[in-house]
Formats: sequence, structure tokens, C-alpha cells
Amino acid sequence: MTPIKKENLKQEIFDLYDQYCHNVIDRRSFMSKLSVFAVGGLTVSALMSYLMPNYAEAKRFDFSKDKRLNAEYLEYDSPKGAGKMRGLLSKPAGLNGKAPGIIVVHENRGLNPYIEDTAHQAALDGFVAFAPDALTPFGGYPGTDDEGREMQAKRNRDEILEDFIAGYELLKNHPDCNGKVGVVGFCFGAWVSNMMAVRLPDLGASAPFYGGQAPAEDVPNIKAPLQLHFAELDTRVNAGWPEYEEALKKHNKDYEAFFYPEVNHGFHNHSTPRYDEEAAKLAWERTITFFKKHLA
Repeated sequence: MTPIKKENLKQEIFDLYDQYCHNVIDRRSFMSKLSVFAVGGLTVSALMSYLMPNYAEAKRFDFSKDKRLNAEYLEYDSPKGAGKMRGLLSKPAGLNGKAPGIIVVHENRGLNPYIEDTAHQAALDGFVAFAPDALTPFGGYPGTDDEGREMQAKRNRDEILEDFIAGYELLKNHPDCNGKVGVVGFCFGAWVSNMMAVRLPDLGASAPFYGGQAPAEDVPNIKAPLQLHFAELDTRVNAGWPEYEEALKKHNKDYEAFFYPEVNHGFHNHSTPRYDEEAAKLAWERTITFFKKHLA
């Protein structure tokens, strides 16, 4: 079978995948709607296989072998959230002195290998990164995103927010952290990142990627500078931006927003075909520069 190429697929296919990933349609509906595009020898199963994350091939770091990293899983208390939580702490090997911290917030499917890779990359960029797993009450990320989404959907999102706020407190007080902590989040994690800016007056900086915005009435509480990243083709998330931006301007908040042309929601996720290398690298470079400016 001829290999599938992203540029040969209609945008509607990626829109369907977005609906499926965000529980707008179930798997059966997704496959049924996808069948419309299974033409010319292209099967539904081949399309499904192509669209799903491939962590085995995409995984970038093995911290048990990578001598540049010093990483471990930590358990911590989240009394207003799950009670007991677990997350991945990653920092540069041989760290000399204290470094700024970054909370890394996963999507709507738990601490999968892509988010772990992102935490490790933040460590290699000179930060102490902590990536909690909202699926800790169920035993942690189960190994597949489909199962992860089902598990995370059973949790209250406000309690998950509390879990990440508790993770922020852990990181802020970690002996290797200089006490200045920012947050970066993706998809659902972007909503968490926006809401942490609302809830935490001493948050150093927030960098949400293509996710839900904070309510306009909560914007006056934001003290942290924001750097927001959007995908041009992500009409679902982008629909909420004008109202949010209006509130940010009205209350004179420190923010900057970037729209990346011709890319989809999830363009930073290197495990799926939505990944766009050029946009992902540029967005991450901007994020690290932003954090270095505000957390040094």
C-alpha cells in the first residue's frame, strides 16, 4: 500500500479526528464518518492507524539512559483535588545551583509519552520541569490515549486544576527550584494554564497552547504574563479568542498571542500527523525565551 501523506488528506479528516479526540463524537461515529474518505484503495483501518499517535517511533527521550537528564517520578498531596498525586520531575543532569521551574500540563488523556518528552525538553533547556498525571487516581496513564481520554472524562476538571496547583506548590518549594515557576499546557492543559494564571497571583508566566480560555470575568485576577499559541485551522478553540483578547486588553494584561498558519490543533505533538515541525520548533523557541525572560 502506498504510504499516506498528510498533504494528500482533506482537512475534514483532521477535523473529524479533532472531534473524536475531544469526545465530540464516539469511536463508532468517527469510523463511520471516516469511511467517506476511504477511497482509491485507502481503507478506514489505514486512516485510523495513520491518525493515531505512534509513541514507539516518536519517543525522544529515555531518562533511564540519557545522561543529560536527572528525572524521577514523585508522589505528592493534593488535598483539594485527587488527594494523592504522582508526576514526572525532570531536570538537567549536574544542575549547579537553582533553576526556574515549569509545570507541564497534559492534554485530556493523561501523562502520555509526548508530554513526558516535553518535560524532558524543558529540562534540557535549563528548567526544573514537573508534569503531574491527572490519571493518578486510576493508576496513571494506561498506555493508550483512547483509554486515557475515557479515564480523564470521569474526573472533575476543577479538581484536576487543584491537582496542578498543588503540583505548582511542590515545584515552587523544591530545593532545586529558584521559586519562580511558569506553566505550559496543551489542549486541556492550556485551559489549566489559563486558569492557573487566574488562581495564582505569584505565577511567573503562563504559555497555553491551543486550549480553552479563562472566563472574561476572571481576567482581572490574572497577574502573570501570558504567551498564547494558536493553530490557524483550529476553529473550535479559536472561536473563544476574540472575547478573551478583548478582556485582556480591557484590563491591561501583559500578553502576546501567536497564530501559526496552515496548522492543526495539536501541531506541537510530535507523535501524530498533525505535528508541524516548523511551527512546533518556533512555538517552543518562543516559549523558552518567554520563560527565561520572566522566570530568571
